[in-house]
Amino acid sequence: MNVHASENLPNEDSVNRAFTAQAAHYDTDDLANPVIGDLRHQVYDHLSRYMKPQSRILELNAGTGIDALYFASKGHTVLATDLSDGMITELNRKAASVNGRIAVKQLSYDRLDEINDEKFDYIFSNFGGLNCIDELARVTQHLPGLLKPGGHVTFVIMPVICGWELLSTVKGDTAGFRRLKTDGVTARIDNEYFHTWYHSFTTIRKAFGDGFTLVGTEGLAAISPPPYRSDFPNKHPRLYRLLRTVDKMMNRTFPFNRWADHIVTTFRLKA
Repeated sequence: MNVHASENLPNEDSVNRAFTAQAAHYDTDDLANPVIGDLRHQVYDHLSRYMKPQSRILELNAGTGIDALYFASKGHTVLATDLSDGMITELNRKAASVNGRIAVKQLSYDRLDEINDEKFDYIFSNFGGLNCIDELARVTQHLPGLLKPGGHVTFVIMPVICGWELLSTVKGDTAGFRRLKTDGVTARIDNEYFHTWYHSFTTIRKAFGDGFTLVGTEGLAAISPPPYRSDFPNKHPRLYRLLRTVDKMMNRTFPFNRWADHIVTTFRLKA
């Protein structure tokens, strides 16, 4: 995402247009980025510690369904939700191939109360989709009514501090300070603009309140390069492997479980 000066935008319509424009080439871009592939596998390893077999999963900002297809291949069933018209088209196309394991609903994640009379074992949101909302409590307020007792929630969110972006300021790149803006910034995808906000670990935990217990958190690309450096693994393969190894050793310890390109946080609903 290319980030520009903050301005007020009608965000839901802007997000819809931006990700609809991206939908047609999202999978191609994803597969071509080795960093994204490594981070996605790290997310799956994290989920495997908490997700029970044959879980019923509610996925927020499901995109084109890459994660939903993965869950279906592991024997889970998924209600995949997304706001974007284009992403919903891709989701429906993929859902048709997995014999009813994926259901699709076009829905913004701040309107989860529109999901009626259904309980889930797990709720999941990947790769910064929740950075398109200013107040996470607008999402988390709905979660207790959607989870079975003892159910889990995993959010993968872009936090306020990212070491790689701050390092870029040494070369005079002022965009490295973008996450520190409390009123958010404007992002661009395929010439469509929308507003984004960065959420600290403290803000995330506060949004879940006393009804949830934090059970796991780790950083994605805390030490190794973030996805926008997709060229790094090919240009510096040995260094990249070394940084990924160090990342895996340190990503659950402070500060690397809070300061990274994304952080993975998992909460369990209290009985």
